Amino acid sequence: GLSVEKKTYEVTEEEVSKKLKEMQEKNARVETKEEGTVENGNIAVIDFKGFVDGEAFQGGEGHDYSLEIGSKTFIDNFEEQLVGAKVNDTVEVNVTFPEDYQAKELAGKAAVFKVKVHEIKKKELPEINDEFAQDVSEFDTLDEYKEDVKKGIAEQKEKAARTAKENAAVDKAIENAEMDIPDAMLNTQVRQMLDDFARRMQSQGLTMEQYFQFTGMTLDKMQEEMKPQALKRIQTRLVLEKIAEVENIQPTEEEVEEEFKKMADAYKMEVEKIKELLGDRELEQMKKDMAVQKAVTLIADEAKEA
Repeated sequence: GLSVEKKTYEVTEEEVSKKLKEMQEKNARVETKEEGTVENGNIAVIDFKGFVDGEAFQGGEGHDYSLEIGSKTFIDNFEEQLVGAKVNDTVEVNVTFPEDYQAKELAGKAAVFKVKVHEIKKKELPEINDEFAQDVSEFDTLDEYKEDVKKGIAEQKEKAARTAKENAAVDKAIENAEMDIPDAMLNTQVRQMLDDFARRMQSQGLTMEQYFQFTGMTLDKMQEEMKPQALKRIQTRLVLEKIAEVENIQPTEEEVEEEFKKMADAYKMEVEKIKELLGDRELEQMKKDMAVQKAVTLIADEAKEA
C-alpha cells in the first residue's frame, strides 16, 4: 500500500529521429583514408608512449590503439592535438595530469606523449531512405520502419515506467526501514563494484591504471563516488530479503525450472548439465535472488500511483 508517483510517457518525433541516426551510425562503413589528415570524427590508429621529465612512466604506452577523435576518451586535450596529422607522422602531445591524480608521482605534472599515426579511418554514413530501411530491417519502406521504431521506443518506455515504479516502491520501503550498516559491509560492496568495473575496462582493452590516466579519475575519488550507490544496494537487498521472509515469498518449482531453462539457453548447455554444475549453495542463492525479485513485484503491484 505504498504511495508512488504515477509515471506517464509519450514518444516524440525527435526520439524516433535519434534512433534512426543511431542505426545510421551503426551501419556506417569505416574506410581507410588514403590521403588527407586526421579530422574530428575520424578514427586514428596510433602507438603512444608517455614521458614525464624525459622519463617514460608505467602504464603510459599503447600500440595499435583505435582512438575516435572527439570522443573525449583520453585525458585533457590529447585528441585535439592529433587533428591535422598525416599517416606516419609522429606528433608530440602535451597534457597535464590533474592535481588529484591517483599516481602521486604524476599528479599535477606535465607529460609529453609521442604518438605515431599508423592509419586514419573515416565513417561513411548511409542515406536514411527506403533502401536504408530495407537494409536494416524487414520493412520495405522508411515509413513502415519508422512506425516499428516508434513501437519499440514505446515498449521500452513502458518497461522503464514499470522499473521506475518498482524502484520508487523499493525506495519507500527503505525509508520505512531501520538498519545499521557496518563500514566493513559497505567497503566490501565498494570493492566488489570496483572489481566489476575493472573487468569491464579489461574487456575493452584498458587497465585501471590507463583508465585513471586517460580520464583524470583517481582510485580514492572513484571509491567515494561509489559509496552512495553501494549503500543503496545493501539497503535494498536487506529490505527485500526481509520482505520475502515476512511474506513467505518463495519461487515455485515451475519458476525454478524456467530459470534453469533460461540459464541453459544463455550458456548453450543442456538443462541437466546446468543442474549438475550448480552446487547446493549456488542453488540456494539463485532461489533467494528469485524470491527478492518476487518481493519487488509484490510491493510494486500493491503500490498506489498518485
